[in-house]
Amino acid sequence: MATEIRVPTLGESVTEATIGKWFKKVGDAIAVDEPLVELETDKVTVEVPAAAAGTLGEIVAKEGETVGVGALLGSISAGGAAAATASKQETKAVAQASSPDAAHTTKQAAAETAKIAGDAGAVEPRTMPPAPAAAKLIAEHNLSVDQVSGSGKRGQVLKGDVLDAISKGAPSQPAEMPKAAPAPVAVRAPSSGDDASREERVRMTKLRQTIARRLKEAQSTAAMLTTFNEVDMSAVMALRTKYKDIFEKKHGVKLGFMGFFTKAVTHALKEIPSVNAEIDGTDIIFKNYAHIGVAVGTEKGLVVPVVRDADQMSIAEIEKDIGRLGIAARDGKLSVADMQGGTFTISNGGVYGSLMSTPILNAPQSGILGMHKIQDRPVVVGGQIVIRPMMYLALSYDHRIVDGKEAVTFLVRVKDSLEDPERLVLDL
Repeated sequence: MATEIRVPTLGESVTEATIGKWFKKVGDAIAVDEPLVELETDKVTVEVPAAAAGTLGEIVAKEGETVGVGALLGSISAGGAAAATASKQETKAVAQASSPDAAHTTKQAAAETAKIAGDAGAVEPRTMPPAPAAAKLIAEHNLSVDQVSGSGKRGQVLKGDVLDAISKGAPSQPAEMPKAAPAPVAVRAPSSGDDASREERVRMTKLRQTIARRLKEAQSTAAMLTTFNEVDMSAVMALRTKYKDIFEKKHGVKLGFMGFFTKAVTHALKEIPSVNAEIDGTDIIFKNYAHIGVAVGTEKGLVVPVVRDADQMSIAEIEKDIGRLGIAARDGKLSVADMQGGTFTISNGGVYGSLMSTPILNAPQSGILGMHKIQDRPVVVGGQIVIRPMMYLALSYDHRIVDGKEAVTFLVRVKDSLEDPERLVLDL
C-alpha cells in the first residue's frame, strides 16, 4: 500500500510553495521522519518528512514547480520488495521500448493519435489544474487556461508558462468590466556573443522572489521617509565591558548590543504608538504589544525572525531569543511561526561595515530602525572636542501614519535610552 506525500499546512497566509530539492530518488529506501523534499515558501524553507518507511515510489511534483497546500508531491511504497519489483518492471518496459519493433509501434501509435486529435481539432486534455500562482496570473490577465501550454507534470500550467504566454502576446478574453491593461513583462536584451558565454542564468529562489516583490511593494505603497540621528555608544559599551563576563556566566549567552537596542525600541514604541501600528484600508490598527523583527542575512537571502512580546522581556531573555533565532536562520531551521506577526523591525547593517543607509520598510509595518557601524569620531561635549564611539541611526517610516514630529521624537527616545542605559532599567 502506497503512502501519499502531500504539501503540509505552511502557516498563516502561506498558500503555495516551490519545490526546492528532492533528497531522494525513485527507488531509494526511506526511514520514518527522514526528510524527503525541501519546499521554499514566501517566508521560510520547509522540509517534508516521511510519514512511513519504505521506498520512494513516485515523484509527482518536480524541482522548480509551484504547488499549493495539500498538493500531491509523490508516494512511498511499503517495503523494499515492492519497489524493487517496480524498478525491474520499469527497466523491462524501457528495454522493450528501446527495441526497433517497439519504437516503430510507439511511433506509429503516436502518429495515429496525433492525426485523430488533429482531425477533431482537439487539444490534449489536462489532468491537473493550473498551479495556484499560475491561476492567479491567468485571472489577473483575463486569460483562458486553454491559451497557455502547460510544462508541468501531466500538463499542469505553471507560473512561468503564463508569463511566457503573456510575453508572446496571448490575447485576453472579453471581460464584463473594463480592466487596466496588464503591465508588460520585462524582457532582457540579449548579450553579445562574447558576454553570453561568460554569463550564468540561475533561477531565483522562492525566498528571493518574495524579498524582491515585498520590497518593491513597500516602496510603491508606503509614503516612505527616513530620518537620521547619531548615538554616543560610550555608556552601553562601558556597561557591556563591565558586566559581560558575569552576564554570560549567569545567563549562558553573550551580552551584545541587540538586547539594548531592542529594549530601547520597545520603550520608544510605548510613547509613540503610531510607529508600532499599521494601516488596514481606511483603519489604523494600533498594536498594544511589541513583536520585534530582527533582520538576519543568510546564504539564501534576508530573513526577519520575530522576538515576540519583546516589551515584556528582560535584556537577557531578548539576547537568548535572538541567539536562538539567528542559529535557526543560518541553519535553515526557522519555522513559519518564527517569521510571523512582527510589528517593528531592526536591521543591523553595521555588522557588515555599513556607515549609513536608508532601510526599506517591512510591510505592513510602519517603521524600521537601521543600526550602523560604531566609529570613533570627534564630537563636542561640554564645549570640548573629544573622541567618542558614535553610531548613525536611521528610522524609515510610513509618512501616511507617522508624522515627522513623531518619527524624530521616537528616534530621540531611542538615542536617550542608549546614551543613558540606566533609563532602561528604571523604565524612564
